[in-house]
Amino acid sequence: MNDVNILSALKLNAEATAPLIDAHIHVDSYPPEQQELLLASLADSSVEAVIAVSMHLESSRANLRLAERHPGLVRSAFGFHPEQALPPQAELDLLFDWMDEHVQQMIAVGEVGLPYYNRLEASQSGTPFDLAPYIALLERFIQFACEHNKPIVLHAVYEDADTACDLLERHGVTQAHFHWFKGSAATTERMARNGYYVSFTPDLLYEEEIRSLARQYPSDQIMAETDGPWSFEGPFTGQQTHPRMTADVIRAYSKLTNQDESAVRQLFYENTRRFFSLFD
Repeated sequence: MNDVNILSALKLNAEATAPLIDAHIHVDSYPPEQQELLLASLADSSVEAVIAVSMHLESSRANLRLAERHPGLVRSAFGFHPEQALPPQAELDLLFDWMDEHVQQMIAVGEVGLPYYNRLEASQSGTPFDLAPYIALLERFIQFACEHNKPIVLHAVYEDADTACDLLERHGVTQAHFHWFKGSAATTERMARNGYYVSFTPDLLYEEEIRSLARQYPSDQIMAETDGPWSFEGPFTGQQTHPRMTADVIRAYSKLTNQDESAVRQLFYENTRRFFSLFD
């Protein structure tokens, strides 16, 4: 079924405006006093769920506690964000042991990936940077996802995305989500061919690089995210990032692709539920 037929079917089947799902947000990174306020406001914003990705072990524990306090609303993913120094191996082993113990409570492995921006900064300052340990750690996360049949949420942009694709292909992992992706046309085609998903943030409203990606990526492999509390520019300047902004992302996508907004919203909703296995 082509994109036009998919959207037509979704428009006919949608009895009401579909809810929103924020496919990637760092809930535990908001100030503690703001976390509960943000989560309490989701119902009024038609947000059905948020995928709470983690930075490290303590972040994973924090997101699990949020998920336990808000069942169904907060879906926690556990991992180690690559844009930070690697801890001692013993600490990483503790993270994997903890993930093993809580595998039934995790929606996905994430956020994990490769340190493109830290490596770029090191290169610009003439500081040596060893990427090999990060690649080894990413492969370990991919193996974990494969072993436990979990989707994996990736921070891997530009040439790092090619390395991530190599590892995913090596281990036969197809349930991969490249959040806030940026990369070459060849890499984009490779990811789409492999069935990997991408998600768009509110910068879809003003960043041509992201708008170009949105025009070409398969519509059944896309989601909306905020990456909150990361802040945005353009019409969002000065605003606290909130999962309701995924509605702005969807509206921008519908205008960009000249498609019906209600059908596109249903499409994003069903894509996200399918990727993360959020079934009733």
